[in-house]
Amino acid sequence: MAESVHAQSGSGARFDWGLAGAAELGRVCAVLVVVDVLSFTTTVEVAVGRGIRVHPFPWGEQAAEYARRVGAVPAAGRRQVTPEHPWSLSPAALSRAPVVADLVLPSPNGSAISAAASATGVPVVAGNLRNARAVGRWLLTQGYGSTDEPIGVIAAGEQWPDGSLRPSVEDQLGAASVLDALSGVPGGLSVEAAVALAALASIPDVPAAIRGSVSGRELIEGGFAEDVEIAVRVDSSAVVPLLRQGVFTPAA
Repeated sequence: MAESVHAQSGSGARFDWGLAGAAELGRVCAVLVVVDVLSFTTTVEVAVGRGIRVHPFPWGEQAAEYARRVGAVPAAGRRQVTPEHPWSLSPAALSRAPVVADLVLPSPNGSAISAAASATGVPVVAGNLRNARAVGRWLLTQGYGSTDEPIGVIAAGEQWPDGSLRPSVEDQLGAASVLDALSGVPGGLSVEAAVALAALASIPDVPAAIRGSVSGRELIEGGFAEDVEIAVRVDSSAVVPLLRQGVFTPAA
């Protein structure tokens, strides 16, 4: 059966947005990289780097019940953190919280996308600004990036109040950073991936752009400036979280 035109066929690295984009590329790509800079994939990378196994789960009250079923600690919302329960979607809070074996980490964007993609059996990598180059290196060493084994890079984006996708600066730049590390893939970049990558060249100071973005300002004004600062530490991490059998652990 011929691929849909939306599959960006004939290229080794492809790009799309959100849950629908992940569903489309997940049908045809050998691996997906989900990018949710503020904050899911950054928090996953911080947690996995500390030895915590992370279970992605869609945002909602069922996360606590799921955590009980799998024997994990459920992460709370940023503002629900207490001294007794310091685990949350905040990478700053999670960098200081006690290490637990397993953590259920819900979010409405990156976590929901990762969980849905994992259910199809496609390997999923958590990418961000901190580990973009390490993610690119790992994918290439694994042989991904040909037209037969294409890579799909998904910018998670944010949500408007009605639940529709709001493309976001931080995820566009995070995805572009991953694509920059993949610019030499043997199958080449799709037009969509090349256009996404081109955005990076027009931004001389990526951390400043993210601090000044809608999402960055929202977190800073809400008292979570440290989360933004952790997220914009470009190429500071070699941790590559890989989602296998529903759990993020370090890629071999």
